[in-house]
Parts: sequence; structure tokens; C-alpha cells
Amino acid sequence: MYVEEVILVDKNDVEVGTMEKMEAHRDGGTLHRAFSVFVFNTDGDLLLQRRAEHKYHSGGLWTNTCCSHPRPGETVREAANRRLVEELGMECKLVELFSFEYKAELDGGMTEWELDHVLLGLSDLDPQINPDEVAEYKYMPLSEIDLDLKSNPDHYTEWFKICFKRVKLEKR
Repeated sequence: MYVEEVILVDKNDVEVGTMEKMEAHRDGGTLHRAFSVFVFNTDGDLLLQRRAEHKYHSGGLWTNTCCSHPRPGETVREAANRRLVEELGMECKLVELFSFEYKAELDGGMTEWELDHVLLGLSDLDPQINPDEVAEYKYMPLSEIDLDLKSNPDHYTEWFKICFKRVKLEKR
């Protein structure tokens, strides 16, 4: 049986080891490498996904196009491309925009403490969602997301609320 591991890092994103994924999210969390993908269409709308209800945390919440963790020996870009295919059945060229560290207490006693690499892509494709990962998707204008985040913050993942503001600024 395959055990999913994450890459543990220091605050400078230097690898310091690996840990089983669920363990890294328990007991206050352990700093590890992650990524968040933001795919826009040619109209400038962002592809959002609503996480499957049964995900180990943040189930049923709206978030950026795709997010996860690189596996040991895998680059951030390789992992991001892998997860785009696994979750949404799509491929596109990705460019890293920035990275940031955050720590958030989540449901189910989980903690996210991640050094999150944010990547951008462009695609007009309709995803072919994997229902084990994604409940639904939609392309949405940034101005509408901004309004909905203010009105319904509990409908969105913690990391999305943090990095959306910066993605919006950098995208201008």
C-alpha cells in the first residue's frame, strides 16, 4: 500500500526530511512544501473547484483550481501538473508566481502549516473532474469572487482566502 508523504522544509524552503501526509497535518502541523494552482481562461475568469465532501479537511469548500503537495523527488511544477490531471483531467503550462508560508487550524483537528508555491496557468478547457477529488467547478470573474469572499468567507478554504488577494494584485 502506498503511503503519501510530504516534503518537510525550513522557512527558506530547504528540504529537511519527509513525513506521512496525515501526520504532518496533526498536532499543530509540521512545515511542509505545498502548491496552489490558479488557472484562468482567456476572459480572465478563474477556474474554481469545490472540494469533494469526503476530503480529509475542508471538504465541500470552494478553492483555487488545484492544490496539493509535491512528493519526495518531485518538483513543484511536476506535482502541480500531475494533480491538474488527477483532479481535473486537464493540462496547461504553469508559471510560478510567488510562494508564502501560512498556518491555519482546519476542521477535523487538522492544521495546515505550509510553504505554498502559487502557480498560474491559462486554459479555456472544461475540466473532466475526478469525483473523488472535486464536487464541482466554475469559472468566475475575480470581481465576483472578491464580493463572494466578503459575503461568504466560510464557503472558501483558508489558503485560498490568504493567497487570492495577492494573485489578484499580481495578475493586474
